[in-house]
Amino acid sequence: MQLERHQLELRYEALRRRDQRRERQLFASLAEHGQQQPIVVVRSEPRWVVIDGYKRIRGLHRLAQDTVWALEWELDEPAALMLEQLMRTGDGQDPLQQGWLLQELSEQFRLSVSELGKRFDKSRSWVSRRLGLIKSLPVDIQDAVRMGRIVPHAAMKYLIPLARANSSAAATLATAIAPLRLSTRQVGLLYAGWSQGTDKSRELILSDPQLFLRAQEQAMAEARAKTTGASRLAQDFETVAATAARARRRLVQGLWLQLMTADRQAARVALLRARAECDALFTRMDKEDNDARPGDAGCDSAAP
Repeated sequence: MQLERHQLELRYEALRRRDQRRERQLFASLAEHGQQQPIVVVRSEPRWVVIDGYKRIRGLHRLAQDTVWALEWELDEPAALMLEQLMRTGDGQDPLQQGWLLQELSEQFRLSVSELGKRFDKSRSWVSRRLGLIKSLPVDIQDAVRMGRIVPHAAMKYLIPLARANSSAAATLATAIAPLRLSTRQVGLLYAGWSQGTDKSRELILSDPQLFLRAQEQAMAEARAKTTGASRLAQDFETVAATAARARRRLVQGLWLQLMTADRQAARVALLRARAECDALFTRMDKEDNDARPGDAGCDSAAP
């Protein structure tokens, strides 16, 4: 069916975070091919509540199109929202978006944590953790995540712990970094600098996060440049030892007996290659030790 924009209730638009790249791609598709998929609505007199299709609606509005192709789900609002959420679980939806939906269902329809868990086939703990994320994160930061200015994973991993420790600092940092559209790694550097820094370094992080990041990147580049060949070789040996120890622990835990025949064969082939490489390594190392003489390049003694 065709609906006009004024007939639509955009009640849950704030529950969706925006991805500018995907919005641009969809807008280009709408401009070239028109609307290919309907939005999803449920009836709520006197209007239609939009359950899915907010990006399509925004795109069509930019194209000055007042009508939208819609599909009605004959469900009540809570059931429609839950079904739409279950259909989106494989679409990269993050815990923050899930938390927004759970909070909306809890407040608007007075559903308890237990009831939400039952309807989504999840535990009370799963529901409580996601509601906790929303309660811990200031509204300004949530808005920045929704608008795609802050990466959701960065907000969950770094800004939530910072907000729990210092809500005003988290809000100030979010305001400073939102226009920069930083990666999760960059936000992690800022969080580490804040957690481990002095009052002066924290002031720099909040006032000029880009300057702090440039200083951190330069320091890490200098540290990498100072890494010697000897230390890299020692790190390689440590990696070999750690990998062998981890594989041995898995054998001790009985993993070999759980493998299928094909998996065992593949593991045997990999083990033979590992053994050959280790044998070659030890042979080469013995040769290097035997060839070493006082006065050789790299030895401590420089006597002729």
